[in-house]
Amino acid sequence: MRLGADRVRVRVPATSANLGPGFDAFGIALGLHDELEVRALGRPGVHVEVTGEGAGQVPDDEQHLVVSSLRAALDLVGASQTGLHLVCRNRIPHGRGLGSSAGAVVAGIVAARGLIAEPEALSDDVVLDLAAQLEGHPDNAAPAVLGGATLAWREDRFRATDLVVHDDLALLAIVPPNHLSTKAARGVLPASVPHADAAFQAGRAALLVEALGRRPELLLAATADRLHQEYRRAVMPASLALVDALRAAGVAAVVSGAGPTVLVLARRMPASPAAGGAPGTDADEAVRAAFGGAMGGWQILPLPVDRTGATVERMA
Repeated sequence: MRLGADRVRVRVPATSANLGPGFDAFGIALGLHDELEVRALGRPGVHVEVTGEGAGQVPDDEQHLVVSSLRAALDLVGASQTGLHLVCRNRIPHGRGLGSSAGAVVAGIVAARGLIAEPEALSDDVVLDLAAQLEGHPDNAAPAVLGGATLAWREDRFRATDLVVHDDLALLAIVPPNHLSTKAARGVLPASVPHADAAFQAGRAALLVEALGRRPELLLAATADRLHQEYRRAVMPASLALVDALRAAGVAAVVSGAGPTVLVLARRMPASPAAGGAPGTDADEAVRAAFGGAMGGWQILPLPVDRTGATVERMA
């Protein structure tokens, strides 16, 4: 297959995985994006420019995740490899459980879709399967590709379906100052869990589908977890302490992906004079109380649901 363009622009959303009980299966796309431009060169080599998150820290050669994923996609469809000039404007925090690595992988594959002459060869199904193979699991890759909330699984290949998201759902990403690698977060998980916990988890994951789509008042119960969060307390004690405090106050708070960001699934509230005329959520007061006015380097990011997923456009 030949290339059909030599310059593309890609936009990919942050994502949050698990959402409590949906370990390695549920995910949701967030309104926070990395943007990048890729130019195919008429000579060998790679040049990578990064601003924002990861600048000066991520590889600037063939090892960059966008580059290696783009090359994997070109190989998959039998397209010729080329020299690359990559410009990244990163806004998704790294090492915080907001899908930065899945975003980079998806961005590279979607960039390849924009470059090749037959973009349909890299359909959403193909992009998802390849991204999940490169990542090792599909929970972040699925919402990054499809947007909205997703449920992913593996049969002969990685697959995903979209989930209905209630219009009143409001998300707060509470981002700590410290990083945590996915490898470290996964390293503390046990090889097996009690049968009672597995049964509990299955019921709450099913309830989460109903809560996300039709009954947001059930989100607190639907986001309860016994499979992964408690086992990770030793590597993210501050995050789990915040989750505990918020849930005790009736707020549906969970660890975002592998952490240490905390994700709050709240309900949108109308603007009120008490809030200065600005709209808010039913969790705002509990979040403020949990911090007591001292943020300690944490950031609260109110984020809409990104309902589009990754996009690519060819540039003149």
